Amino acid sequence: MMTSVDADLIRVLADPLRLRIVTLLSRETLCTTHLVEETGARQTNLSNHLRVLREAGVVETEPCGRFTYYRLRPDVIGRLAGQFADLAESARTAADNKRACP
Repeated sequence: MMTSVDADLIRVLADPLRLRIVTLLSRETLCTTHLVEETGARQTNLSNHLRVLREAGVVETEPCGRFTYYRLRPDVIGRLAGQFADLAESARTAADNKRACP
C-alpha cells in the first residue's frame, strides 16, 4: 500500500515541467542555466519547481561558484518504481479475485 508520503511524491512528479526536469537530470547533473535552455521555462518558474523537487527529496544541490547544480536522487525514484512494481504484481495475482455483489 502506498503511503501519503509516496502520494505526495506522485503529485510532485505529476507536473509536466517537473517531470521534464527529472528526465533531464536522469541523464546528467545540470545547473539552472542549462535547465532554462533545455526546458524554455523562465528562470523564476524553473527555480520554484526545483525548490519543490528539492523539498520533496527528489533532487539534491551542489554549489559551484555562483551556480547551483542539481542532481537526481535515484534512490527516491527507485523506491517509487518499486512500489509501482509491487502494485503491478499484486494486480497480476489478484486478477481472478472478484468480490460478489450484494
